[in-house]
Amino acid sequence: MTTENRNADIKQYFVTCPKGMEQLLADELTQLGGEAVRMTVAGVSCQGDTQLGYRICLWSRLGSRVLLRLLEAPVSTADSLYDAVQSIDWLAHLRPSGTLSVDFNGRTDDIRNTHFGALKVKDAIVDQIRAATGQRPEIDKQQPELRVNVHLARGQVAVSLDLSGDSLHRRGYRAKTGEAPMKENLAAAVLLRAGWAKGDVQVLVDPMCGSATLLTEAALISLDIAPGLYRQRFGFMRWPDFDRQAWQLLLDEAQARAEQGRASVSLRLYGSDQDPQVLAAARDNVRRAKLEQFIQLQQGEMSQVTRPEDAEHGLLVTNPPYGERLGETGQLMFLYQQLGQLLRQQFFGWRAAVLTADASLCRVMGLKAHKDYQLFNGALESRLFLFEVYAERAVSAEPGQPVLSETAQMFANRLQKNLKNLRRWVRQESIECYRLYDADIPEYAVAVDVYGDQVLVQEYQAPGSIDPVKAFNRLSEAMAATAVVLEKRPEQMVLKQRKRQQGTEQYQRHNDTGHFQVVSEHGCRLQVNLQDYLDTGLFLDHRPVRRQIQSLAAGQDFLNLFCYTATATVHAAVGGARSTTSVDMSATYLDWARQNLKLNQQDMSRHQLVREDCFKWLKRQTLPAYDLIFMDPPTFSNSKRMEGVLDVQRDHVALIEGAMRLLRPDGLLIFSNNYRRFKLDYDALSAYQIKDVTPQTLDPDFKRNSKIHCCFEIRHL
Repeated sequence: MTTENRNADIKQYFVTCPKGMEQLLADELTQLGGEAVRMTVAGVSCQGDTQLGYRICLWSRLGSRVLLRLLEAPVSTADSLYDAVQSIDWLAHLRPSGTLSVDFNGRTDDIRNTHFGALKVKDAIVDQIRAATGQRPEIDKQQPELRVNVHLARGQVAVSLDLSGDSLHRRGYRAKTGEAPMKENLAAAVLLRAGWAKGDVQVLVDPMCGSATLLTEAALISLDIAPGLYRQRFGFMRWPDFDRQAWQLLLDEAQARAEQGRASVSLRLYGSDQDPQVLAAARDNVRRAKLEQFIQLQQGEMSQVTRPEDAEHGLLVTNPPYGERLGETGQLMFLYQQLGQLLRQQFFGWRAAVLTADASLCRVMGLKAHKDYQLFNGALESRLFLFEVYAERAVSAEPGQPVLSETAQMFANRLQKNLKNLRRWVRQESIECYRLYDADIPEYAVAVDVYGDQVLVQEYQAPGSIDPVKAFNRLSEAMAATAVVLEKRPEQMVLKQRKRQQGTEQYQRHNDTGHFQVVSEHGCRLQVNLQDYLDTGLFLDHRPVRRQIQSLAAGQDFLNLFCYTATATVHAAVGGARSTTSVDMSATYLDWARQNLKLNQQDMSRHQLVREDCFKWLKRQTLPAYDLIFMDPPTFSNSKRMEGVLDVQRDHVALIEGAMRLLRPDGLLIFSNNYRRFKLDYDALSAYQIKDVTPQTLDPDFKRNSKIHCCFEIRHL
């Protein structure tokens, strides 16, 4: 080929990528034979022949799209955009009856939105082909024969053809993903930044592997497998000038290299995850990639992960959950702390790479990163931290009682004091659930609740001015001290964060463990769930009210408004109520209520569960049909299932009046709520006898927090 002919075949390519990966992509394109390689934000340009474009599509581990530049021209108006696009010979790229789509981004004073710009480009292409052939290409946004990419910036338009078709990160081996999947090209970037390379004897562990993307990409790199081998089609395959022979030669070469890699490389990759469904998806992905012999997967907690036998060196790489993805920061810090402990105890002498969108989480690992890189997981800014885990940093892995700091010991002493003060009362009352601690010491802003053999620690949301790592260290100390004082194993401890809820959040699942346990209270058996919901199903502070209802219920018709899981209804039923009616708008909690009644062998024909907005239900009732009513509305609710918004301070008069219409002459309404600044409007309710009984409704475990709720007994005059 002469120099003149060779220059005629030189093409301009632009390969897009997520931000933060430009340097890695530039190095990759140079290795693939690209010339005049130049980086810009979220992409890299280069020059080469047609085969280079094919090779990038087949071999790029980092790119998203491969664009073949056709034209660059000045553009300011819609007409000049139309003329620029028409200057390209489109019949050289598209059949007259073919299909196309246009991806347009950018704007000028005349072209103000991308939809208008895309229509103008489409019109220019279709008009040219129709004028020349009498036929008209069709638009196909899903699987077009030709995908045209147009970028307009600073008065310059760049018109390109997309060789890739689907984004290159969609390799084709991953049919299923976990809840927060990592893109394949981001996984490859993480591995390359961590120093993972092809060949040699290599060991890698991902203790939170999810859908096994990091493990699979590590295998592809080590075994020299082209990521594009798993794909069935690329955008260029339906172009008129597609060179099938050149493409087949590249495929044959890639297949040969993959076979050589599989036969010659000793590779051990280990992944684990606690979610069996996610792990099943990971196994399916590994099978689709035909990498079962190299990747071993097992279900288990991160604490169960150990260093592979005879592996003095290796790489632990992982993308743990973070606040933008799953869970709350306070809880996740325990996970990252555990990851740091795992590295120091099991993986000294190894390297580690941790990708997270919340850098503060890595501060609790107890290891200092020697490098960190900015990467983007979609639009989410993330950081990759690289660690060298030195042998001298290792700590003993032998179990033992944690050593408490001076301040943590102060917290432990308060727990022991409270436990001593409450022990006799708990035994006398025959209860299994009680509050042991409620932010008694300001530095330890948690509540500690005992539920049988389980302990729930609830962290009150710290102000934004508090360093999250400092807050976590206090929380970690509180968890350790609680476990020591109460002699609990880690699996008996549950952590939650209390924060202000909005809308239906109080009714939604926050986890999906499905772990219910049965507890006893004054002869009643009740289901609680410490993990899955904002609350546990049992309001501990209302224990005296439930006891009072049980003592008054014999032969009475009982109404429970805003009934939640109907624990008060259970007490009324066990106390001998003639009938009960329980109203709530949550189907979840009414199902829970039904289970509570059945646990106590109640005849369900005497107990009515009504799913409805209490306001609406009260308006429809006219007759005084109840002897005993309990109403405990939320402070605030804007649930979609309600008419308007409930504000207990504003709406309590209407609620009480509605309930009193249903109360028989000698009946009793017990009204309570947990709004700390609540003021009952005595003047508006002067037609009734009202008594504030809040002090009498506080058991010893809540005496320290007299504002946990307010409670009133209301009767007809």
